[in-house]
Amino acid sequence: MRSGRSSSRRPQAASRSTRPARRAASSPFGAPSSGSERLHAARAAREGSGLTSMRVGDIRRNDRIRRDQERRRGVARRVVAVLVAIAAFLVAGAAAYSSNLFAIEDVSVEGVEHLTSEEMSRLAAIPADTTLLRVDTGKIEANILRDAWIKKAKVSRGFPNTLVISATERPIAATVEVLSEDGSTSELWAIADDGTWLCRIPDQDSAEGRAMSPAIYDDAAHALAITDVAYGLRPEVGSTCTDASVNNALAIVSGMTTELKDQVKQISASSSDNATLTLDSNVEIAFGAAEDIRDKERVCLQILKDNEGSVAYINVRVASSPTWRSV
Repeated sequence: MRSGRSSSRRPQAASRSTRPARRAASSPFGAPSSGSERLHAARAAREGSGLTSMRVGDIRRNDRIRRDQERRRGVARRVVAVLVAIAAFLVAGAAAYSSNLFAIEDVSVEGVEHLTSEEMSRLAAIPADTTLLRVDTGKIEANILRDAWIKKAKVSRGFPNTLVISATERPIAATVEVLSEDGSTSELWAIADDGTWLCRIPDQDSAEGRAMSPAIYDDAAHALAITDVAYGLRPEVGSTCTDASVNNALAIVSGMTTELKDQVKQISASSSDNATLTLDSNVEIAFGAAEDIRDKERVCLQILKDNEGSVAYINVRVASSPTWRSV
């Protein structure tokens, strides 16, 4: 017989333990967790604060525009300042021009020896009431250039009260003995190397001579003398010589390049092809026309050197066939 046992059954444990459901974590401070919520929140924040989004390029462009505007305003201010300064200068200049400011109190003359101060004053004809601002320098230059002695002229202002006249004179190249109309007497004329008749040279002790510059007589005494000019020559001050014999004599002297030139003291100019030179040593040279000048000079110098002290006359009208005669 089986003994009966009472056995109690244990309750069967659940095969799976159940875990409590995980709650969705929420962001701190109640911030939305999803991306779309965050985007909407950021946009709302910007709109609430009054901020707008800008690209970097927009910021740079705005900076450039602002700088350009500032630069234009600066340029405009400078232009206005310059215009104001110019206007003030013009007003001041107009006032000075019409006033007696910088009145001419002194006239300085440079480079003039053959005209006296009285002659220069009459020649320049400077208005008495003019100033350095109103003076017409071009007109004064034109006035001065009317005189035969003046080759070049320049008038300038020396502030505050001086007018400066600078001139270049024509030097006396020669004196020309000119027969009077009746042929009974002669008078002396000064001529420049460009053929301009400078003046008649009266007797220095005459009233006319005493009124002339002493420099004229000093230069005339050391200038080349052109003599024996044919009757009929009528010089006029300031005009150009048209006499062929005188021009031939001038051409001979101006064309010389050796020491022979400094020895010539007189030229007999009886015709345009028959000029005779007289040296300081009283040697006469039949030079002829103003051609082959350098060859003629060379021949004369060689003859004088080879026959020093014994030559009285040389003929070089034809340079290739010279002749000479002793004392």
